[in-house]
Amino acid sequence: MSSELIQALHEIERERGIPKSALIDAIKTALNTAYKKNFGTAQNVSVQFNEETGEVKVFSQKTIVENVKDYRLEISLEEARELYPNCKLGDMVYVEATPSNFGRIAAQTAKQVVIQKLREAERSIIYEEFLEREGEIVTGIIERIENKTLFIGLGRTEGIMLPPDQMPTEKYELGQRVKAYIYEVKNSPKGPNIFVSRTHPYFLRRLFELEVPEIYDGIVEIKSIAREAGFRSKIAVYSLDDKVDAVGSCVGPKGLRVQNVVNELNGEKIDIIKYSSDPAEYIANALSPARVISVSVNKAEKWARVIVPDNQLSLAIGKEGQNVRLAAKLTSFKIDIKSESQIDKESEGNDGED
Repeated sequence: MSSELIQALHEIERERGIPKSALIDAIKTALNTAYKKNFGTAQNVSVQFNEETGEVKVFSQKTIVENVKDYRLEISLEEARELYPNCKLGDMVYVEATPSNFGRIAAQTAKQVVIQKLREAERSIIYEEFLEREGEIVTGIIERIENKTLFIGLGRTEGIMLPPDQMPTEKYELGQRVKAYIYEVKNSPKGPNIFVSRTHPYFLRRLFELEVPEIYDGIVEIKSIAREAGFRSKIAVYSLDDKVDAVGSCVGPKGLRVQNVVNELNGEKIDIIKYSSDPAEYIANALSPARVISVSVNKAEKWARVIVPDNQLSLAIGKEGQNVRLAAKLTSFKIDIKSESQIDKESEGNDGED
């Protein structure tokens, strides 16, 4: 240990922003632990670290007695007065007890502490950086695949993509470049955990923000998103400017904007719906591409009955109920769809009962 260590601590404080005092406190604590580990704990010892020179000494606390029975805990009056001329029997004094090889142990310990503190500082910086980026899209390279979980290189750290965050229609391979949405950043003893997703509804939102200037500028708003990742999504959009067509802005010239999003999602179908504050109109729009005859709404119970032409029933419901399921999720209404002929039969049945 030497003044070189002190100089190194000064440089770390200046370049990395880690307070020198915090490093010294950590070194002191580690030195005491290292001494007890290597030389036992029977003695009441204290390891002192000189903050100016970097010198390390070990002092043992001893009681002044007339007849020494345990040299580790006691000292004679004659020996004590060589160090403390005014001491007397019963006093407690500190006597240097630095082992001959403790300097090497101290140097190794200090080095380990500094390395650990640098790692902690680096982790803290990365955590703060990505915490600010929560809600953004990042691009990285798949570096590892463990138990179906993807670990994606993001520069100085990695993103974690759990199986539910992976598109069921995609196959992932090592070295593959992927875009994903940061939905959560957690701190842990081993460093920050950055969770990313390609299935999150807000991944779709951010992709449209990147493609549609009107959304990025706040002229067009995305009011709601319903998504079955990899298969089909619906987004409801609204324009704050009467001169701007919300749906047309998202579709883009010759469908280019929405097609770019579809390409990023490997063919996921996207229905862009015009939002309306009128629930009946909103629900009718949400069932697109099916044509709707009428919508009856119970606002209190968030329930709606929709009537469609007979030839539109299967389209309104969708394959395995997907279209109506997404429409219900988009609008937050329970939707009951009936065809015209079903309604006529129900009416005939009711007339017969009368």
